Amino acid sequence: MVEIAESSESGSGLLNSTLVKIGCLAEEDNCHRQVSSFGSSGSRNTSPLGRICSRNTSPSRQKVVKTKPRGLDEETVTTFVKAVQPDVQMEDNIWPMLPEDLLNEILARVPPFMIFRLRSVCKRWNSILQDHSFLKFHSQVPSHGPCLLTFWKNSQTPQCSVFSLPLKQWFRIPFTFLPQWAFWLVGSSGGLVCFSGLDGLTFKTLVCNPLTQTWRTLPSMHYNQQRQLIMVVDRKDRSFKIIATSDIYGDKSLPTEVYESKIDKWSLHQTMPAVNLCSSKMAFCDSRLYLETLSPLGLMMYRLDTGQWEHIPAKFPRSLLDGYLVAGTHKRLFLVGRIGLYSTLQNMRIWELDHKKVVWVEISRMPPRYFRALLRLSAERFECFGQDNLICFTSWNQGKGLLYDVDKKVWSWIAGCALQSYNSQVCFYEPRFDASIY
Repeated sequence: MVEIAESSESGSGLLNSTLVKIGCLAEEDNCHRQVSSFGSSGSRNTSPLGRICSRNTSPSRQKVVKTKPRGLDEETVTTFVKAVQPDVQMEDNIWPMLPEDLLNEILARVPPFMIFRLRSVCKRWNSILQDHSFLKFHSQVPSHGPCLLTFWKNSQTPQCSVFSLPLKQWFRIPFTFLPQWAFWLVGSSGGLVCFSGLDGLTFKTLVCNPLTQTWRTLPSMHYNQQRQLIMVVDRKDRSFKIIATSDIYGDKSLPTEVYESKIDKWSLHQTMPAVNLCSSKMAFCDSRLYLETLSPLGLMMYRLDTGQWEHIPAKFPRSLLDGYLVAGTHKRLFLVGRIGLYSTLQNMRIWELDHKKVVWVEISRMPPRYFRALLRLSAERFECFGQDNLICFTSWNQGKGLLYDVDKKVWSWIAGCALQSYNSQVCFYEPRFDASIY
């Protein structure tokens, strides 16, 4: 049985206890199980649901309205009192008779990480993730929202924690379902997570859905060497693609390869011009893969529809120490990096590519207090990645995470940041039960 450990108290105890009650009555043979609700049983319920009918409607709340009707010369005192609705006692035998579609409608709106706890309620809910009707309802409801997925290995055992930005909580997801390879995190898209690594001496790529605990290995590439990969999911088409960028292996250049899940095979495409030394900094935006090159410092673009590489003549800012490409929404492409040669003069800046003028335009700077707290030394290593106009900064030495909302122009620390070790790998993650690995 798969369970998720919640690392902070939740204010959703009332919601979950109600759902647990529904499930227990639906499956009478499992009602003897004692199911605890989320959060501590003795904790104070501060959720909005817990405050229903708690408004003070005492008669002492009076509003004095001074009026002077014709012929009267006195104060008229008006008391506004709301009628208190008595609690409705619902009969227990109603819950087992909930229609199947209504139950799926309710469960589809439960935060995805809590579904794992609810699966232990009864046999009916235990098989909910394999129910096509539930997956259909789940695919139609709005997304839970962006999350941060951290992956690391503890004594060669894969470990994974997910931070929900909407709930502001950390959840532990078991990753023991994956094979015991020496693999590393590639990235995430549309609810799927991609890994690549070595099975002995063979380079392999796998795709998994952490929520459904399903995974599969992709076929080998034509040039099966360690490569820079990026995954893109098309939810409407229910398919995904993985792009292996051009690289240099030994004395030869490797061509670009693209995997398509619908045909389950890799196809060869154009080799990037050999004059460019590739970087690992890349981002996928508007059906185009943007790749930062180091020699010379510049920007290359790969068109997924044509399979061709193009050079983007956008000059990078002077004195740029670290440059990260971040994809935003609506064709927006950001460049994030440190500026300055000396630690006392360094600062973090964010630029956006003006596609018409082909120039980088500065749009924001990290406030000095955040910069000093994130990077205390000029040589400290940091990582940067983004999704949906959210940019995340992580510092391994400090074990901190900082989030910047491009639209709202708001900086905020990630509460209880669980960067477990220096070899932790982090990416944005959108939890989806309906994300298929095929």
